Amino acid sequence: MDKIALGPMPYMSVMPALLVGANVKGKPNYMTAAWATVACMAPPMVCVALNKARFTVKGIEENKTFSLNVPMANHVVETDHCGLVSGAQEDKSGIFTTVYGKLKTAPLAAECPVNIECRVFSSVDCGSHLLYVGEVAEIHADRSCIVDGRPDTGKCDPIVYAQSAYWRVGKQIDKAFSAGKKYRKK
Repeated sequence: MDKIALGPMPYMSVMPALLVGANVKGKPNYMTAAWATVACMAPPMVCVALNKARFTVKGIEENKTFSLNVPMANHVVETDHCGLVSGAQEDKSGIFTTVYGKLKTAPLAAECPVNIECRVFSSVDCGSHLLYVGEVAEIHADRSCIVDGRPDTGKCDPIVYAQSAYWRVGKQIDKAFSAGKKYRKK
């Protein structure tokens, strides 16, 4: 393979496009973020990196809670809008129907098939961004997207962010923790 050095950059091939929910001064706010992942299995934790200047950061710091909401592909316009406009300039609380779960201060976007309620476990100052690690308090999922007790990616139809564009998830190519069993040394 002919490799070219590209220099350091924050690159991952694909990431989920999520709506980060936080109450700011008692009002729900949603922002779009793609820099998020699982952080720990036991206890279950997720993390998301947010630019320090984002309005949503104020709400997370105020309440020590946030939500990660997984929007469907048919909400790409609303999802992108939440990333283009700051809650400091525009009230975004009416873009999605807000409901609350067990934490009472982490707004959940009802239209999203999966909502993850989090308590802030820790935050790390990474420079331009704060990395919030959230302990998962509860996961809410639409009954229609559950298969074998878990959200099904195909039924959830999540938005994926890559190369400054939004994508849909394609077809499954094999099973994780199983495909490698077919490997044979050359």
